[in-house]
Amino acid sequence: MTTVFKSAAALEQAVGQSLGVTEWMTINQQRVDTFADATGDHQWIHVDPEKAKTGPFGGTIAHGYLTLSLVNYFLPQLMKVENLQMGVNYGCDRVRFPAPVRVGASIRGNGEITQVETLANGAVQVVVRVTVEVQGSDRPGCVVDTISRYTFNPDS
Repeated sequence: MTTVFKSAAALEQAVGQSLGVTEWMTINQQRVDTFADATGDHQWIHVDPEKAKTGPFGGTIAHGYLTLSLVNYFLPQLMKVENLQMGVNYGCDRVRFPAPVRVGASIRGNGEITQVETLANGAVQVVVRVTVEVQGSDRPGCVVDTISRYTFNPDS
């Protein structure tokens, strides 16, 4: 279920609270191959299923940056910010890839607002830690602190 925020105060009150989890999605070889084509990263551990069978992961794995990019898919499932003049992706901090995401694995996003800071222009900067869980694994495929900036409409 998506958590909806309509004000900076609501975001501030949510610091430390879980946003819950998204639905599972399965990583298939076509998605990995498409990402390889888009980025030019055709390393065999990602795109050669036959060779990868004898490699360190027992099959092909998703690129770490593919896993990271799917955070953008998960965030709107975790939270929605309304009553905005503007919202922008400001970047991310502390990106880690603790475990590989094997092709065929299912992943989901697990979110938590870790910080909200009021900026000089009245906007707020929100840090959401997204943990990309890998079904059946004790370790996540990715953990990232996303940073967004929101400017709310003035109260009428």
